[in-house]
Amino acid sequence: MRITITGKNIDLTDGIKAAVTERLGKLERYFTEDTDIYVTMGVEKERQKIEVTIPMKGNIIRTEQVSNDMYVTIDLVEEVIERQLKKYKNKLVTQYQSGANLRKEFIEKETEDDEVRIIRTKKFGMKPMFPEDACVQMDLLGHDFFVFRNADTEEVNVVYRRKGNTYGLIEPEC
Repeated sequence: MRITITGKNIDLTDGIKAAVTERLGKLERYFTEDTDIYVTMGVEKERQKIEVTIPMKGNIIRTEQVSNDMYVTIDLVEEVIERQLKKYKNKLVTQYQSGANLRKEFIEKETEDDEVRIIRTKKFGMKPMFPEDACVQMDLLGHDFFVFRNADTEEVNVVYRRKGNTYGLIEPEC
């Protein structure tokens, strides 16, 4: 396992690097030696932020955690990745896929029933609208995202709320 640590608006001290390496080193029991883990640490205002990305064959395991204490954030990241790995493992087992970056012992270990279940389905009519109108509708509903039919392209799009009072648009790629 290779851990690459980078910093934005932060001095990466040896103590912080050691804490990240030690905490994420616990994930070594899940991964093969040739797995890369990319860690980006940063400070935004008074928030300590860590992003961890683990590219794997066909998938990416990623988490972003924020808190007021960098060491607490490091602990949160490790716990979230461990949870994501268990879900990913269950997916591999149920779909008979190969987990190229995962250790054989981890994949063969008995799985817990932690699979994704859809418990509610919603249906609604989709009138064509422009992305700006969809953002207004999303705000009126108090949601973080809104699915709509784009009036320009006639395709289904999604608008979502981003940090800093901005919005994002997801369009299908043809």
